[in-house]
Amino acid sequence: MAESMEGVTESEAVPAVRPTGEATTPDLSAASAASAQTTTTLNRLHRGGDNFSAQWPIVYSSSYNIGFMGMEKLHPFDSKKWGRVFSTLREEKMVSGAEDVVEPIEATEQDLMQIHTKEYLNSLNWSVNVARITEIPPVAIIPNFIVNRVVLKPLRLQTGGTVLAGRLAIEKGFAINIGGGFHHCSGDDGGGFCAYADISLCIKAMQDNFFANDENKTVLVLDLDAHQGNGHENDVRTHRAKDTVVMDMYNEHIYPRDRLAARVIHRRLPLGMYTEDAQYLRLLEHNLPDMLDAQPPPRAVVYVAGNLGGNCLETVSFSFSFLQLQ
Repeated sequence: MAESMEGVTESEAVPAVRPTGEATTPDLSAASAASAQTTTTLNRLHRGGDNFSAQWPIVYSSSYNIGFMGMEKLHPFDSKKWGRVFSTLREEKMVSGAEDVVEPIEATEQDLMQIHTKEYLNSLNWSVNVARITEIPPVAIIPNFIVNRVVLKPLRLQTGGTVLAGRLAIEKGFAINIGGGFHHCSGDDGGGFCAYADISLCIKAMQDNFFANDENKTVLVLDLDAHQGNGHENDVRTHRAKDTVVMDMYNEHIYPRDRLAARVIHRRLPLGMYTEDAQYLRLLEHNLPDMLDAQPPPRAVVYVAGNLGGNCLETVSFSFSFLQLQ
């Protein structure tokens, strides 16, 4: 990555290149007020104090994983994939165990309201709305206190993990949240198994804390999930977030097909059905350098790795070796 970037954060995880020109001067008094709230968030969303020297900048908790009476199997989304990723890291001797990674804590309602509307968060108190977001109809008939504990709480924990990964990326140069990357959720709506806008919250926390007094607060969202990241894109559109730039490479023929959100993508790279390795890599290699070398250069990159294969909804034709590389 370019030397000008303070950090790269990856989530299992906002308009073509931002135009060059004279940077606008930020409202430092407003930034200072916003920073007071998000500093609390950054400092709070982890366990074990501020000493991360003995741990990899990898954020994970076994409580990320979701399961309830087998209902999670009614959706193609693997709600236990985060544990499988961590198990693979252990099998490959990349980590010894939980002591090698950073464990986050759950994002509170106060944290979430930095991005979400009160109306949206209240809507999650109705199981029928959570059923719509998770796309698992039987969730609608489960008492909401159970839905909150079994489904929403793990997602709030992963949201806290993404914010923490943003902090670690600035401090250490890179960080990975094994969970999160809920790119279909915006401040006022959720969908596609994404109930909280962790990407937008992470960006706000970084910009309000680490870049608050700088003219250049640009954060690049590099979204390489097979689906369009309409959630963070709609937040850019709604808030006119000029300091957030998005490159989104996705299959345009599948969910969510959000044309309104697509208007704010700076580098939109739509893929056709059954795109193969070589074509994908050519597009990525041709376009990514422009985004990293843009003026002003991004201060940080939020990479939404997502999932490129193994899902019947994605209809891409990547080889197994390519998916291992990803």
